[in-house]
Amino acid sequence: MARELNFVQKVERSISKTYRERLWTPFITAIKNYKLIEKGDKIAVCISGGKDSMLLAKLMQMIHRHSDVEFDLAFIVMDPGYNKANREKIESNAKLLEIPIQIFETNIFDVTEKVVKSPCYVCAKMRRGHLYRMAKEAGCNKIALGHHMSDVIETTVMAMFYGAQLQGMMPKLHSLNFEGMELIRPMYCINEQDIINWTKYNGLEFIQCACRMTERSEETANEDSESNVSKRKETKELIRRLKRINPNIEKNIFNSVHAVCIETFPGYKAGGKDHSFLEDYDLRDFGKVTDHQ
Repeated sequence: MARELNFVQKVERSISKTYRERLWTPFITAIKNYKLIEKGDKIAVCISGGKDSMLLAKLMQMIHRHSDVEFDLAFIVMDPGYNKANREKIESNAKLLEIPIQIFETNIFDVTEKVVKSPCYVCAKMRRGHLYRMAKEAGCNKIALGHHMSDVIETTVMAMFYGAQLQGMMPKLHSLNFEGMELIRPMYCINEQDIINWTKYNGLEFIQCACRMTERSEETANEDSESNVSKRKETKELIRRLKRINPNIEKNIFNSVHAVCIETFPGYKAGGKDHSFLEDYDLRDFGKVTDHQ
């Protein structure tokens, strides 16, 4: 007689079997292609309590169990000032999924509530700094965040439409302020819709946006916060509409950031400096006209 699986085993089976091609395979692909995990790493898996970070924690837990590469994990939750309901939901979900979290208290929400200009930017910067500091104190050399393919695509489109620049989101980055620390994004190749489908399949409920800015009424909400949220939503809707016309639109945008033809751009930025195609225009073959141009 087949052994009865408990809830956590069923959740893990849904990742490795039911959603293998949608979750597990792209997760492993990102780790291998971008060399995100190396022998001797101790990785702080950063959990906000949303669907993305909770799935990330489960994926990292599973690969740690089965990988031939020796590395360690720490599951950290930074509490920026969650309300009681959100804090309890994070704790109950971690217990439900058997994720051994460590919670660190901060006063980030109290600080950013008093910021008039760009509170979202300040909040994000403070969160990242606290996560690096907590991870380093825990003996980690990397932090893992739950950004996924849809984040990569939307960030690329938003940068072009609203930032007037072609800018992507890297699968890993060295920290400038915390020596020896690195940020990795193991869910880089996973589509958000597949995360949503997995969540519904298992009957899981995670916290949505826990920011205090979004808890305020429309009359008192910060304009900068609202603007950022509306731009993200607008970009999501645009991509959704384009997908009806071209089902491959997301894949094409994602693949395009891996195949940038820099020789076709009149200007680019590298190392914080602006560069022009005129710098070596007369020396390079790409300055010559071909039949198809």
